Amino acid sequence: MQLTKEQKAELVKEFGGTEKDTGSAAVQVAILTERIKNLTAHRKDHIHDQSAKRGLMILVGRRRRFLNYIDRKDHNAYLELIKKLGIRK
Repeated sequence: MQLTKEQKAELVKEFGGTEKDTGSAAVQVAILTERIKNLTAHRKDHIHDQSAKRGLMILVGRRRRFLNYIDRKDHNAYLELIKKLGIRK
């Protein structure tokens, strides 16, 4: 299931500085995390869906790169973000 405009707007408001701050790394990590949660739930029901598995791995890699960037720039913000999103280190 795709994220709705309202869900994305909530994530932007919560993790971004302003309502129009959609490009910051923290907002993008939050949006990717929601997409990963949705795709993981889909994979539990459809185990043999290999294209969904590939898409999931791509999203996880993209999120990891954003998290590495945040960690390099501001380690405390990184720790706060992963705690808020419930992501393992």
